[in-house]
Amino acid sequence: MRVLGVDPGLTRCGVGVVEGVAGRPLTMIGVGVVRTPADADLGHRLVAVEQGIERWLDEHRPEFVAVERVFSQHNVRTVMGTAQASAVAILCASRRGIPVALHTPSEVKAAVTGSGRADKAQVGAMVTRLLRLAAPPKPADAADALALAICHIWRAPAQNRLQQAVALHTAQGPQRPRTSHPSKGRPA
Repeated sequence: MRVLGVDPGLTRCGVGVVEGVAGRPLTMIGVGVVRTPADADLGHRLVAVEQGIERWLDEHRPEFVAVERVFSQHNVRTVMGTAQASAVAILCASRRGIPVALHTPSEVKAAVTGSGRADKAQVGAMVTRLLRLAAPPKPADAADALALAICHIWRAPAQNRLQQAVALHTAQGPQRPRTSHPSKGRPA
């Protein structure tokens, strides 16, 4: 499975591609950051993020895109920029028919480090170890993008089984609850 992880941001949008399957060693295919100038107008910045993500999609041909789910932050401007960059990543993937998964920061941290409260240094250290890199990817946005891809590779099989079970249950229609044992007339 090849996954493009996207750590959305307007100034720095981390991107990283990881290949592998759960339970096997993973391989980093590429890592980087799409940068936009803070003094440029919003429209130009979003176009720059789109062009950067499109280049990564063209070059690396991922099967899935994993994007960090935007969560409430104290700085409204920051959360708006993050949400806008996230939407661009989702749009780019969806336009190509590539499935997109959203993962919360705590979910990614827990998957990679074992703790949903890990700091950026711990995430970077574990990404370095898991991908057998010589040094942590810089800046932290790049390491976070790789962590998103790793999280998705490890969690996708379980998520797929759950989605299949829900789809099967939905297809079978509502089931009537059994209120008594058929042969004894007593509650089950």
